Amino acid sequence: MKCVHLPGFRSLLELVDKPTPVPTGTEVLLKVLGAGMCHSDAHIWEGQYDLGGGRSISMAERIRFPLVMGHETSGEVVALGPQANGAALGARYAVCSWIGCGACHFCAAGDEHLCATPRFLGVNRDGGYADHVLVPHPRYLVDIGDLDPVAAAPLVCSGLTTYSALKKAGPQLQHERIVMFGAGGLGLMALNLLRILGAPGAVVLEPDAVKRDAAMAAGAIAAIDPRAADVAEQVRAALGQPVRFVLDLVGSGESATLGFELLERAGKMVVVGLFGGAMQLSVPLLPMRAATLQGSYIGSPAELRELVALVRERGGLAMPIDRRSLADADTALQDLRAGRVVGRVVLVP
Repeated sequence: MKCVHLPGFRSLLELVDKPTPVPTGTEVLLKVLGAGMCHSDAHIWEGQYDLGGGRSISMAERIRFPLVMGHETSGEVVALGPQANGAALGARYAVCSWIGCGACHFCAAGDEHLCATPRFLGVNRDGGYADHVLVPHPRYLVDIGDLDPVAAAPLVCSGLTTYSALKKAGPQLQHERIVMFGAGGLGLMALNLLRILGAPGAVVLEPDAVKRDAAMAAGAIAAIDPRAADVAEQVRAALGQPVRFVLDLVGSGESATLGFELLERAGKMVVVGLFGGAMQLSVPLLPMRAATLQGSYIGSPAELRELVALVRERGGLAMPIDRRSLADADTALQDLRAGRVVGRVVLVP
């Protein structure tokens, strides 16, 4: 099989040959049909997350090299272990990469994405930047039916992450407009999901003019530069209502600080992005406004099944997809890091 190795942090991605795995036990081998490239892959490449104030989280103890990244994968089953019940040869699936230890209280509750000792595909074990991927059990396969497997691959992370975060808005999502930071892969996916859910929509804050245009094309109510001196006035005028839900898909110190400042009384901000930095928070305003500040990390395997079923039932998924070959993986990753990608890069072996 061909795969793209990351030999070490900040190293050139290498296209190499390695033996194609033979599934045993409950394992399932899939031919990869699409492997989305996520900004988390850029953080893995960099080897750390910026916590602000000169602090960072190193990934040195979490990553074993060489690593085949790729946690947004779709594929077709080509081989089954003898105990791999529930998967069909030739069937096409999205691969849930969020595999926990199976023993902790998070895993017991179905929240494997929150496991402290995970076995995530593309992070802790080899993932989808290859022409084949080995999945440990059929329960991590989600039937995509007749969905385009290339377009469906990003549902595993960008789709699931935004879907889980949007659910945290509760019932108000169906009758109130929201404010959203970021029009990258997550932002455009969120706009798609808002449309599929029949929600009123979002005012998007995005510094890149090209991405603002992409947000408008995806159905944003307005796309505003967060660096504008009158950004708060522009947001409130475009929203036409109090700011009661903010979705921060950037996760920088600047976006989180501005997002919290925009919140009205009893408002809620959900932070998803991992760009990095430290937010400036006026602590008295948190109780005085009865505000809620919440983080949202990926989503559960059950939520991924909900999401795929929703997209299969209602359709309408229209993310801009930049299809590239495995040989172009390193260039694609650097384009992503530099902010040159609109929508999602999906590697197609």
